[in-house]
Amino acid sequence: MSEERIEHSLRALAGAQPALPAFPAELEAELDDLQPVQTRRPRRQFATLMAVSLAYLTLLLVVGKLRPDLAALPRLWLVSIGLAWLLGFGLITWLALVPGAGEVMPRWRYAGLGAILSAIGFVAAGLLFDRHAPGQSVVLGLTLRTAFSAGTGCMLWGTITALVPAALAALMLRGSLPVGARWAGAGVGAAAGCLGGLLLHLHCPVADAIHVGLVHGGVVVVSAVLGALAIPAAARV
Repeated sequence: MSEERIEHSLRALAGAQPALPAFPAELEAELDDLQPVQTRRPRRQFATLMAVSLAYLTLLLVVGKLRPDLAALPRLWLVSIGLAWLLGFGLITWLALVPGAGEVMPRWRYAGLGAILSAIGFVAAGLLFDRHAPGQSVVLGLTLRTAFSAGTGCMLWGTITALVPAALAALMLRGSLPVGARWAGAGVGAAAGCLGGLLLHLHCPVADAIHVGLVHGGVVVVSAVLGALAIPAAARV
Protein backbone atom coordinates (compact mmCIF):
# COMPACT_ATOMS: atom_id res chain seq x y z
CA MET A 1 0.00 0.00 0.00
CA SER A 2 1.42 3.36 -1.01
CA GLU A 3 1.99 6.18 1.40
CA GLU A 4 -0.62 8.27 -0.40
CA ARG A 5 -3.30 5.61 0.11
CA ILE A 6 -2.36 5.24 3.79
CA GLU A 7 -2.55 9.00 4.30
CA HIS A 8 -5.90 9.10 2.49
CA SER A 9 -7.28 6.32 4.70
CA LEU A 10 -6.14 8.06 7.89
CA ARG A 11 -7.78 11.31 6.81
CA ALA A 12 -11.01 9.46 6.08
CA LEU A 13 -10.97 7.86 9.51
CA ALA A 14 -10.27 11.20 11.19
CA GLY A 15 -13.18 12.87 9.44
CA ALA A 16 -15.66 10.09 10.06
CA GLN A 17 -18.38 10.86 12.60
CA PRO A 18 -19.37 7.69 14.44
CA ALA A 19 -23.10 7.33 14.90
CA LEU A 20 -24.14 7.37 18.55
CA PRO A 21 -26.57 4.66 19.61
CA ALA A 22 -30.05 5.90 20.41
CA PHE A 23 -30.95 6.14 24.10
CA PRO A 24 -33.76 3.90 25.30
CA ALA A 25 -37.02 5.78 25.84
CA GLU A 26 -36.95 5.03 29.58
CA LEU A 27 -33.47 6.54 29.96
CA GLU A 28 -34.45 9.65 28.00
CA ALA A 29 -37.47 10.10 30.27
CA GLU A 30 -35.27 9.80 33.36
CA LEU A 31 -32.80 12.35 31.96
CA ASP A 32 -35.63 14.76 31.19
CA ASP A 33 -36.83 14.52 34.80
CA LEU A 34 -33.45 15.31 36.34
CA GLN A 35 -33.40 18.49 38.43
CA PRO A 36 -30.41 20.43 39.77
CA VAL A 37 -29.36 19.27 43.24
CA GLN A 38 -29.82 21.98 45.83
CA THR A 39 -26.59 22.49 47.76
CA ARG A 40 -26.55 22.66 51.54
CA ARG A 41 -26.58 26.06 53.20
CA PRO A 42 -25.09 25.12 56.56
CA ARG A 43 -25.31 28.53 58.22
CA ARG A 44 -28.94 28.94 57.27
CA GLN A 45 -29.63 25.38 58.45
CA PHE A 46 -27.95 26.14 61.77
CA ALA A 47 -30.05 29.27 62.27
CA THR A 48 -33.22 27.37 61.38
CA LEU A 49 -32.41 24.53 63.75
CA MET A 50 -31.66 26.91 66.61
CA ALA A 51 -34.86 28.89 66.09
CA VAL A 52 -37.08 25.81 65.84
CA SER A 53 -35.41 24.12 68.81
CA LEU A 54 -35.69 27.15 71.09
CA ALA A 55 -39.34 27.60 70.11
CA TYR A 56 -39.91 23.92 70.92
CA LEU A 57 -38.14 24.35 74.27
CA THR A 58 -40.35 27.33 75.09
CA LEU A 59 -43.46 25.33 74.25
CA LEU A 60 -42.38 22.48 76.53
CA LEU A 61 -41.69 24.90 79.37
CA VAL A 62 -45.13 26.45 78.93
CA VAL A 63 -46.74 23.02 79.02
CA GLY A 64 -44.57 21.65 81.83
CA LYS A 65 -44.20 24.92 83.77
CA LEU A 66 -41.09 26.48 85.29
CA ARG A 67 -39.66 25.10 88.52
CA PRO A 68 -41.40 26.64 91.56
CA ASP A 69 -38.13 27.57 93.31
CA LEU A 70 -36.77 29.48 90.31
CA ALA A 71 -36.98 32.97 91.82
CA ALA A 72 -35.29 31.88 95.07
CA LEU A 73 -32.25 30.21 93.49
CA PRO A 74 -28.86 31.99 93.41
CA ARG A 75 -29.11 34.20 90.35
CA LEU A 76 -25.47 33.84 89.26
CA TRP A 77 -25.64 30.04 89.44
CA LEU A 78 -29.00 29.91 87.65
CA VAL A 79 -27.85 32.09 84.77
CA SER A 80 -24.33 30.66 84.40
CA ILE A 81 -25.45 27.03 84.34
CA GLY A 82 -28.29 27.89 81.97
CA LEU A 83 -25.88 29.65 79.62
CA ALA A 84 -23.53 26.66 79.79
CA TRP A 85 -26.35 24.36 78.67
CA LEU A 86 -27.30 26.75 75.86
CA LEU A 87 -23.68 27.20 74.76
CA GLY A 88 -23.17 23.44 74.70
CA PHE A 89 -26.22 23.06 72.49
CA GLY A 90 -25.27 25.83 70.08
CA LEU A 91 -21.53 25.17 69.82
CA ILE A 92 -21.70 21.43 69.23
CA THR A 93 -24.57 21.87 66.77
CA TRP A 94 -22.43 24.41 64.88
CA LEU A 95 -19.52 21.98 64.71
CA ALA A 96 -21.76 19.16 63.52
CA LEU A 97 -23.54 21.19 60.83
CA VAL A 98 -21.19 23.90 59.56
CA PRO A 99 -17.94 22.94 57.75
CA GLY A 100 -14.73 24.79 58.42
CA ALA A 101 -13.37 27.42 56.03
CA GLY A 102 -12.56 25.86 52.65
CA GLU A 103 -14.14 22.51 53.56
CA VAL A 104 -17.37 20.83 52.52
CA MET A 105 -17.78 18.22 55.24
CA PRO A 106 -18.95 18.93 58.80
CA ARG A 107 -16.28 18.99 61.50
CA TRP A 108 -17.14 15.54 62.81
CA ARG A 109 -13.95 15.15 64.86
CA TYR A 110 -14.65 18.31 66.83
CA ALA A 111 -18.32 17.40 67.16
CA GLY A 112 -17.34 14.03 68.61
CA LEU A 113 -14.88 15.68 70.98
CA GLY A 114 -17.62 18.10 72.02
CA ALA A 115 -19.87 15.14 72.79
CA ILE A 116 -17.28 13.61 75.12
CA LEU A 117 -16.43 16.86 76.89
CA SER A 118 -20.05 17.94 77.35
CA ALA A 119 -21.09 14.54 78.70
CA ILE A 120 -18.29 14.53 81.26
CA GLY A 121 -18.60 18.24 82.02
CA PHE A 122 -22.32 18.38 82.74
CA VAL A 123 -22.31 15.24 84.86
CA ALA A 124 -19.41 16.65 86.89
CA ALA A 125 -20.99 20.12 87.13
CA GLY A 126 -24.21 18.66 88.47
CA LEU A 127 -22.37 16.62 91.08
CA LEU A 128 -20.05 19.41 92.20
CA PHE A 129 -21.90 22.68 91.72
CA ASP A 130 -25.53 22.02 92.61
CA ARG A 131 -27.42 24.76 94.44
CA HIS A 132 -30.82 24.88 96.09
CA ALA A 133 -33.21 27.32 97.75
CA PRO A 134 -33.80 26.20 101.37
CA GLY A 135 -37.45 25.49 102.00
CA GLN A 136 -38.39 25.75 98.31
CA SER A 137 -36.19 23.35 96.35
CA VAL A 138 -36.91 19.63 96.64
CA VAL A 139 -34.15 17.69 98.39
CA LEU A 140 -34.94 13.97 98.50
CA GLY A 141 -31.74 12.63 100.03
CA LEU A 142 -31.19 10.38 97.02
CA THR A 143 -28.48 7.74 96.88
CA LEU A 144 -26.82 6.11 93.90
CA ARG A 145 -29.33 3.28 94.16
CA THR A 146 -32.40 5.52 94.19
CA ALA A 147 -31.20 8.31 91.91
CA PHE A 148 -32.06 6.56 88.65
CA SER A 149 -35.40 5.13 89.73
CA ALA A 150 -36.45 8.58 90.97
CA GLY A 151 -35.14 10.27 87.83
CA THR A 152 -37.02 8.40 85.10
CA GLY A 153 -39.40 11.31 84.56
CA CYS A 154 -36.55 13.79 84.08
CA MET A 155 -34.71 11.41 81.79
CA LEU A 156 -37.87 11.03 79.69
CA TRP A 157 -38.49 14.80 79.52
CA GLY A 158 -34.87 15.48 78.61
CA THR A 159 -34.86 12.84 75.88
CA ILE A 160 -38.15 14.06 74.42
CA THR A 161 -36.68 17.56 74.27
CA ALA A 162 -33.62 16.21 72.44
CA LEU A 163 -35.65 14.42 69.76
CA VAL A 164 -36.63 17.47 67.69
CA PRO A 165 -33.17 19.07 67.26
CA ALA A 166 -31.59 15.65 66.66
CA ALA A 167 -34.15 14.77 63.98
CA LEU A 168 -33.76 18.15 62.27
CA ALA A 169 -29.98 17.84 62.26
CA ALA A 170 -30.19 14.34 60.78
CA LEU A 171 -32.33 15.67 57.92
CA MET A 172 -29.94 18.56 57.32
CA LEU A 173 -26.92 16.24 57.24
CA ARG A 174 -28.33 13.84 54.66
CA GLY A 175 -25.61 12.87 52.23
CA SER A 176 -22.94 14.86 54.09
CA LEU A 177 -21.39 12.17 56.30
CA PRO A 178 -19.38 9.72 54.18
CA VAL A 179 -16.83 9.39 57.01
CA GLY A 180 -16.96 10.12 60.70
CA ALA A 181 -20.69 9.53 60.81
CA ARG A 182 -20.67 7.96 64.27
CA TRP A 183 -18.77 10.86 65.79
CA ALA A 184 -20.96 13.42 64.06
CA GLY A 185 -24.03 11.53 65.28
CA ALA A 186 -22.68 11.53 68.82
CA GLY A 187 -22.08 15.27 68.56
CA VAL A 188 -25.59 15.94 67.31
CA GLY A 189 -27.04 13.75 70.05
CA ALA A 190 -24.99 15.42 72.77
CA ALA A 191 -25.97 18.88 71.52
CA ALA A 192 -29.63 17.89 71.57
CA GLY A 193 -29.10 16.45 75.04
CA CYS A 194 -27.79 19.84 76.17
CA LEU A 195 -31.12 21.35 75.13
CA GLY A 196 -32.80 18.66 77.21
CA GLY A 197 -30.55 19.57 80.12
CA LEU A 198 -31.53 23.22 79.76
CA LEU A 199 -35.19 22.26 79.97
CA LEU A 200 -34.57 20.28 83.16
CA HIS A 201 -32.51 23.12 84.63
CA LEU A 202 -35.53 25.41 84.28
CA HIS A 203 -38.24 22.84 85.05
CA CYS A 204 -37.08 20.33 87.67
CA PRO A 205 -37.05 21.48 91.35
CA VAL A 206 -35.13 18.44 92.63
CA ALA A 207 -31.79 19.76 93.87
CA ASP A 208 -29.95 16.62 95.00
CA ALA A 209 -26.48 16.73 93.48
CA ILE A 210 -26.64 13.09 92.48
CA HIS A 211 -29.91 13.72 90.65
CA VAL A 212 -28.69 16.82 88.83
CA GLY A 213 -25.39 15.19 87.88
CA LEU A 214 -26.39 11.66 86.94
CA VAL A 215 -29.87 12.33 85.56
CA HIS A 216 -29.77 15.85 84.12
CA GLY A 217 -26.18 15.39 82.95
CA GLY A 218 -27.00 11.81 82.01
CA VAL A 219 -29.41 13.09 79.36
CA VAL A 220 -26.36 14.27 77.40
CA VAL A 221 -24.72 10.86 77.72
CA VAL A 222 -27.83 8.94 76.65
CA SER A 223 -28.55 11.32 73.77
CA ALA A 224 -24.96 11.11 72.52
CA VAL A 225 -25.10 7.30 72.47
CA LEU A 226 -28.48 7.29 70.73
CA GLY A 227 -27.22 9.86 68.22
CA ALA A 228 -24.14 7.78 67.40
CA LEU A 229 -26.35 4.75 66.79
CA ALA A 230 -29.27 6.32 64.92
CA ILE A 231 -28.13 9.45 63.09
CA PRO A 232 -25.65 7.83 60.63
CA ALA A 233 -28.48 5.69 59.23
CA ALA A 234 -30.99 8.55 59.30
CA ALA A 235 -28.58 10.91 57.52
CA ARG A 236 -27.74 8.41 54.79
CA VAL A 237 -29.23 9.24 51.38
